[in-house]
Amino acid sequence: MSDKPTDRSGGPDRSDGSGRTGNRPRRLRPSGGYRELRSFQVATVIYDATVSFCDRFVDKRSRTHDQMVQAARSGRQNIAEGSRAAATSSQTELRLVNVARASLDELLLDYEDYLRQRSKRQWDKNDPEAREVRAVGARTDRTEQTDPTDHWKAYSRWLDATDPVVVANAVLCLIHQANYLLDQQIAGLERDFIHEGGYSEQLAASRLEERRRQGVERTDPSELTDRSDRLEKQLACPLCGKLLVLRTVRKGGRAGSQFWGCSGYPECKGTRKLDGSDGSVGSDRSRKP
Repeated sequence: MSDKPTDRSGGPDRSDGSGRTGNRPRRLRPSGGYRELRSFQVATVIYDATVSFCDRFVDKRSRTHDQMVQAARSGRQNIAEGSRAAATSSQTELRLVNVARASLDELLLDYEDYLRQRSKRQWDKNDPEAREVRAVGARTDRTEQTDPTDHWKAYSRWLDATDPVVVANAVLCLIHQANYLLDQQIAGLERDFIHEGGYSEQLAASRLEERRRQGVERTDPSELTDRSDRLEKQLACPLCGKLLVLRTVRKGGRAGSQFWGCSGYPECKGTRKLDGSDGSVGSDRSRKP
């Protein structure tokens, strides 16, 4: 029961919240489809369970009541918002998923505090009760169960219990599951960003590829008038024309600084300064401090 690191959507096209494409044209970067993400499904159960738990067992006049509900909501909502933002910004998607992870961590501490302050036992991950909760997730087919009610029913044995200790421990198990899934999702997003670049880089690369496919070449910089054309010129290697990718100096006095380097390295050693200015081309530029 884990999201594949590169499966950020759970849906084939991520063009809307349900994963259906409808009549919309395909976009350069897919987005949406979060309802089929296992991390979103678990976060939804956590949110619903937390609302129920707080209404039943936490004083509604206390700040803890509102804080727990808001943390649970933030965990769920930011997964959805990150998935929708993927169409135009991989960095925004990554940031929002990290916010979801942090919110669930905050909620986890609240549940742990509830048990500790009342001298109640917190289940160990190897306790039979915790293993049973995890087993439910392992049996769940995320592609066939996008209805939140179905997920609640799968865990209702614990979440509808009259003992708050049982409910709190069950939600803790679910938070650990969600955090694991989000860690896998974040790792996949980071790998995708490193290997494929961000939206602007992919857009420029697609433009360059289309120009090459049509046999269109521009040699006069004065023709590059609009913003996207200027971006294309900046992200094209000045030596071979391939896409430039963001690299970081590893050694020397400039260690940690960044520059644009040719994606064809080591065959091509063209570089460009990060500000997009010319005059930084050459194999020695990427190695000297």
